[in-house]
Amino acid sequence: MKKRTLITALQYVIFLGLGIFIIYRMFDQMSAQDKADMMISIRQTRLWVLAPVLVLGFFSHFFRALRWKLLLKPLHIEPRTTNVTLAVLLGYLVNLLLPRMGEVAKCTVLARYEHVPADKMVGTIVAERAFDVVCLLLVTILAFVLQAAVIGDYATAMFAQLAEKRVLFFGALTGLAALILFLVFLARRDKHSKVGVFILGMKDGIAAIFKLKERKEFLVYTLCIWLLYWSQVVLGFWAMPGTDGLSLLAALVVLIFGSIGMIVTPGGLGAYPALIAQILVFYNIDDADGKAFGWVSWLAQTGIVLILGIGSLILLPFYNRSNEHHHHHAQARVDPE
Repeated sequence: MKKRTLITALQYVIFLGLGIFIIYRMFDQMSAQDKADMMISIRQTRLWVLAPVLVLGFFSHFFRALRWKLLLKPLHIEPRTTNVTLAVLLGYLVNLLLPRMGEVAKCTVLARYEHVPADKMVGTIVAERAFDVVCLLLVTILAFVLQAAVIGDYATAMFAQLAEKRVLFFGALTGLAALILFLVFLARRDKHSKVGVFILGMKDGIAAIFKLKERKEFLVYTLCIWLLYWSQVVLGFWAMPGTDGLSLLAALVVLIFGSIGMIVTPGGLGAYPALIAQILVFYNIDDADGKAFGWVSWLAQTGIVLILGIGSLILLPFYNRSNEHHHHHAQARVDPE
């Protein structure tokens, strides 16, 4: 347990350090005038236009909760929608503080309040994340095809860099395959051990996506999630004078690079505004306006996570205490002493 905690802490320090380094480099390369221009652009933000982003952010998480609930159904786990939604919101808050731990947190929270096995739910998270990666790749390809005239050279250079690292990429895939085989071996050797139960639970969770009867609903929820993400970027464009003339396709490209930034560092710290500012240059957006948009967008999304996450942390025990109270009263009426 101590070893796992140490690895998690080390991972957090490394990625947090990367985010801080990116921020330092960004501001170190800016002149005093650039910084002043960026602050002017930030102060010009139309907050009344940006305000609905909180509502859009909530509904993107709500549809994610509904989609996760569909994945839990083949496992005979049917939690209350409110608990699933609050668990998802809390998971994003934990991810902001401890990268990759939010998924574990939301399974733990749901297991606690719904009295269901956490190990099987972890498998559905793996399946959901794998599906999200596929969606991100498809959206990326679509955006690059539609915006080839704008970002074609940048995309070519980026893919060339990835090609140069193909040895590292295939090495990582080989290592992952070896790890999966090792885990399967452990599970088969002792199915009743903690490791065996956990791994078999994950297997059931991943298999749940192939057993879905409500596949149309799953795809509709996925589409809603991405449309809401896209809408948030569009509103962000409209909220700032320096970007309010950008197109819907430009918002799609920004969404992709912003998503990558969120993966690179904890909560996208540093990486999110840096990548967005870099891509907005291709749309003839002034560097100061691009950086201003990146920071305003990042602050808005981080604010959404903090507000909704802290709200869910407060609401979870009250909601479940209230439900348990009503449940006990209902039992008393049915089975009077």
